[in-house]
Amino acid sequence: MSDRLDAILAGAVPRVCSAAVALVAVDGAVVAASATGELVRYTDTDFTLAGDRPPARRDSLFDLASISKLFTTSAIGSLLDEGLLDLDEPVATWLPGRDARITLRRLLTHTAGLQPIRRIDLELPGADPATRMGAMLDTPITAPVGGPYLYSDVGMIMAGRVAEVAAGAPLDALVRARVTEVLGLSDTGYRPAPELLPRIAATEWKPERPGPGCVRGEVHDETSHALGGVAGHAGVFGTADDLLSLGETLRLGGGPMLRPETVAEMLRDQGAEGAPFRHGLGVRLGDPGIVGPLAGAFGHSGFTGTSLVVAPAHRLTVILLTNAVHPVRGRDGIRDLRAAVAAEALRLAA
Repeated sequence: MSDRLDAILAGAVPRVCSAAVALVAVDGAVVAASATGELVRYTDTDFTLAGDRPPARRDSLFDLASISKLFTTSAIGSLLDEGLLDLDEPVATWLPGRDARITLRRLLTHTAGLQPIRRIDLELPGADPATRMGAMLDTPITAPVGGPYLYSDVGMIMAGRVAEVAAGAPLDALVRARVTEVLGLSDTGYRPAPELLPRIAATEWKPERPGPGCVRGEVHDETSHALGGVAGHAGVFGTADDLLSLGETLRLGGGPMLRPETVAEMLRDQGAEGAPFRHGLGVRLGDPGIVGPLAGAFGHSGFTGTSLVVAPAHRLTVILLTNAVHPVRGRDGIRDLRAAVAAEALRLAA
């Protein structure tokens, strides 16, 4: 539907990523869609070409990485709506013994003073996920509480665990019951079923993981993997169309998933200082790394090369799913690709 979008993705594949899918919707209607590349292109860090290289399609699944945070936040929002959680009550209410200064609001705005990451897999080799989660929740505060902003996967993991305790159910079940099933996102969730493997894009080559070739069908993030594949910061897999539905739901105020007041609070600038963007609750506002020329946009990116951008002023939702970490991380060009897709979306909305 857009030769220009096709050309943008084709110019990035395989230089930036081996597979890319993009959707642009105006007023909820898809006005441009493109899919290009191969779900598995390489077998190792030497960029050895795989013998079987299935093509990317619009219904391909990608490891969403930190876009998982939007699913965690949406599930938490549902619990807020029911009065099972409170943004400003100490998380010690649900996780006894934790520092009383830590609240859900501070966890969701990355102002709780918790470190960015904690490689619990390296600290506790061979430990089971429950033991590792206990250690994660005991992570000490090492930065000022209340700000400045310090991006923290540890904080989002704690937020996910608070939701589990408050609801009496594991996070994957909460996300399924309160987000994906409510919105009809049949292809989205943690730990994808084996039969979905042919539709999943490969990520990085990791010698510590069993099996040949690059990681495919299990979460790329080391910490989420160490916690069993389900965590508040990463682990969700999904398709572009499913992610578009989530973005549109937030753009239109949350129904049937959340109350409009809850979505408004999620998208309100929470005053976190020190970031290159403003911050809502689990949502980035005006992140220059993903919004390009889309003023007033919100959303989130993922380390694997994914992004969701919603621009209410332009009636736009823009999805870009890639596997820019395949077969190695640190490849150049993903920021430029995101900006180019956003610019094309703006043109289409004009």
